[in-house]
Parts: sequence; C-alpha cells; structure tokens
Amino acid sequence: MLSVLIETRNDEEGLTRTLASLIGGAVEGVVREVIVCDTGSTDQTHHVAEHAGCQYVTGGVAAGIRQCKGDWLLLLEPGARLVEGWIDVVVDHTARQTMPARFSRARGSRTPFLARVFSGNRALADGLLISKRQAAASAKSAGSAEAIARGLATKRLDAEIWVAPVKQKHRSRQ
Repeated sequence: MLSVLIETRNDEEGLTRTLASLIGGAVEGVVREVIVCDTGSTDQTHHVAEHAGCQYVTGGVAAGIRQCKGDWLLLLEPGARLVEGWIDVVVDHTARQTMPARFSRARGSRTPFLARVFSGNRALADGLLISKRQAAASAKSAGSAEAIARGLATKRLDAEIWVAPVKQKHRSRQ
C-alpha cells in the first residue's frame, strides 16, 4: 500500500535510524517497499540498504518514483524517525484524503521560532505523504525530493516525526 522513498547521499548512519522506525509499518503490512534513492554516495549507503532489504536506485527520487509500486508514497530524509502511532494515522489519511500531508514534529524536535526563521526551512523535514500520481507529476520538474515537497499545500497529520539533524557541511583545510 505505501512505498517509502528516502533520498540520500553519504548518510548511512541516518538511513539506519530511519529504517529502524519503519519496521512496525513493514510488520503491519502498511509499508510495501522501501526504496533508497541515492544521489552519488561514496560511503556504505548501498550496503545498509541492501542488508535492510530495501531496493536501491541511483538517479535520485525520480528514479524511485518510477519504480515504486504503492499508490501512496512517504518521502523521508535520512535520519528522520517516525514516532510510534504513525501507522494508523497514515492508513486513515490514505483511505479518506487525496491531498498530501506532513507529520507533526515531536516535542523535543521542535525548533524555536527565531531559529526556524533564520536557518531556512527544509521542506522535507516533516516528511511528505503524497499520492504516487501527484509525486510523479511533480518529479517531472523537480530535481529532488526536497523540491517535490517545497510549496505544496498539505494537511498536518496527528502523528509525530523526529526531524533529521541538519547535515554539517565539511570544510576542507588549507
């Protein structure tokens, strides 16, 4: 029923945390497949995906959308973790709604207002539950999962997510 797509690049540790939070959904039969959409990793991302039983595609989220089988897609950042109770909320939403939805941030994962204003907002930070049809249409002009999530009118789900930590940019020493 639900295909989970995780677009990643060199984030094997974050991918592991996200996959662990999806186990309940797989056991319940809600998560049909998990597709790791790689954008050029040079770490062990491929092995993490393979050992977890995920499909692994290169070429980013557009390639994953073309390959997925679910009618609904859940796009997540590597490192994001869904909080217990998300399964029933997602099942209810997909049965009754057609519009995309995002998770509510877990209390300890909420960023203070001024920090949000000055840090820039990641459109995919709260995850994105979207129909495959809508995602495929958006993917034609969007180059990434983040671009698909940006600017969408969404419903707020009554289920929580721990937001992935912001990846630090590595500076080369001179």
